[in-house]
Amino acid sequence: MPFVKNIFDKNFLEYASYVIKDRAIPDVKDGLKPVQRRILHSLLEVDDGKFHKVANVVGSCMKYHPHGDASIYSALVGMANKELFIDKQGNFGNLFTGDEASAARYIECRIKPFAKKVLYSPEITEYTDSYDGRNKEPVVFPAKIPVVLIQGAEGIAVGMSTKILPHNFHEVLGAVKAALRGEEFELFPDFPGGGLVDVSDYQDGRGKVLVRAKLDTSDPKRIVIRELPFGSTTESLIASIEAAARKNKFKIASIYDYTTEEVEIEIKLARGEYSSDVVDALYAFTDCEYAISVNPLVIKENVPTVMSVTEIIRYHAGQLVKILEAELKVERGHLRDRLHARTLERIFIEERIYKQIEEMTTQEAVMLAVFEGFEPFKKEIPREITREDIERLLKIPIRRISLYDINKNRQEVEEIKGRLKEIKHHLEQITDYAVSFIDEISTESRELFPRRTKVGSFEKTDVREAAQRNLELRYDGDGGYLGYEVRGGKALFAVNQYDRVLVIRKNGIYSVIDVPDKLFVDKGMLFCGLADKEELAKYNMTLLYKNEENGGYYIKRFKIEQFIIGKTYELLPKKAKVLDFTVREDEQFLFKYKKKPRLKVLEESFAVADYLVKSVRAQGVRLTTKETRSIKRTRKKKK
Repeated sequence: MPFVKNIFDKNFLEYASYVIKDRAIPDVKDGLKPVQRRILHSLLEVDDGKFHKVANVVGSCMKYHPHGDASIYSALVGMANKELFIDKQGNFGNLFTGDEASAARYIECRIKPFAKKVLYSPEITEYTDSYDGRNKEPVVFPAKIPVVLIQGAEGIAVGMSTKILPHNFHEVLGAVKAALRGEEFELFPDFPGGGLVDVSDYQDGRGKVLVRAKLDTSDPKRIVIRELPFGSTTESLIASIEAAARKNKFKIASIYDYTTEEVEIEIKLARGEYSSDVVDALYAFTDCEYAISVNPLVIKENVPTVMSVTEIIRYHAGQLVKILEAELKVERGHLRDRLHARTLERIFIEERIYKQIEEMTTQEAVMLAVFEGFEPFKKEIPREITREDIERLLKIPIRRISLYDINKNRQEVEEIKGRLKEIKHHLEQITDYAVSFIDEISTESRELFPRRTKVGSFEKTDVREAAQRNLELRYDGDGGYLGYEVRGGKALFAVNQYDRVLVIRKNGIYSVIDVPDKLFVDKGMLFCGLADKEELAKYNMTLLYKNEENGGYYIKRFKIEQFIIGKTYELLPKKAKVLDFTVREDEQFLFKYKKKPRLKVLEESFAVADYLVKSVRAQGVRLTTKETRSIKRTRKKKK
């Protein structure tokens, strides 16, 4: 058994690690999951400026992705709809309505030039073998912008998950600039569907946000939804509204979806309902408002790590500097090679060194003659001459030598030297160069990514406050049942499903409970009322009871102000019996006593208002110990 357990433990850990790192969680460096990275790599490989059938791209990506074409297709459609790296043509679905994209064979896509600019740099990209060893794929792209914050991400792995909200493109770039300059910055989410967002508990990307639909309530009898909260569609939103209406949360006459390129859901209200009264109920009981918890988990240096928005921005600011520095050094190396090659060509042709090989009969002699021919010009040559340099010169055709343009060569050399000076300056001022790069891509995309979501502050709508009291609470004294589904009996007052009620039973036991649909509370219930502070504060309760132990009659006046929901409390001492109960101040109890020798007073009244209201735990005031014929509660006559 230990052997089997070890196998299971080892295999599970390997599986969990694979799902976390190679499927569900994005890498902070390029903000992409493996399937997304492979899609972009495939598009870069086949790019010729024209659109490609998505089916062909999916097939090409299958060389790198071992999990089937369905996951590739859905990931490609999702990325294309974010309109950052992929240009699309055809029906890619509708983000507002939730309509699906057409089949892969009917739609087309291509990589955007912007993707090449911020992702593609093969000479500084680390590549690894694909799953079958036949091809190479990037480990991560050298991304120059924080893709994970711009696109957002969501994924569920083994034992962990990630939820990163999308942010505005230009605001993210502005934050990177601020980080490069050592300035403070603050970022908030921005959603493609617009809507409203409360970021008071965002906690730099580690907390939660409250999202709302944008409602047009200018017409008192009609509400129009103009923008959707993040994560919902017109279909899901309408379904939630219809479900709430069926549960009597509010009343509507009809609901229509006129959404095309812009969201437009029209809600016509029922007779007697007005938009100002229904708005809170829409926020409370439908998907027009809900909270989204954020968990910014990413793969950082091969380890799952929770990073705040600020940490991701600062990480990318440092990464941008490193990438630009590496690209400048690569370009400098290419320019130096070109400068060396052009210098050798000019000297080789202008000084007619090629003439010195005419009499040579062996390859070594030819090589030696060329080497010796360059000896007088060593100071003009940028670096040491190699055999590869000589072999390249010897391959120059006679036609090119005869048509050689010295002035053109010198102009190219000057351009190369000028660019090398620029690169040297950029490397010395690499932070300023990084800032200018951010400015450049921000200017190029100035009109493409406006902020769509309005940032505000609003409290989550309390469902208890928003619920309409449209249920009738009834008590059936004959059967002893209380609830809004009780048929017959006495109607008490209007409630909603979120109300709580105070119930005092005939045995003097009371409790505060959620309003019941149908609950047995015994026959002869003494009192039932709404259990909120304002309502309970209205009642000075008076209880008349007899203590069987000493034969005394007591009046107890009290308020119920504190309680635990569902817990039962006793108003009476042991061996006591309830005689009467009232909440009126203008009443009195009329006692009629049994005739006995030497008993002169046979009738006595006790006014409720003459006794102080005390704690609910107090025993009360003893009225009498005389034997009674009857006790009657009457209205006290006004003087």
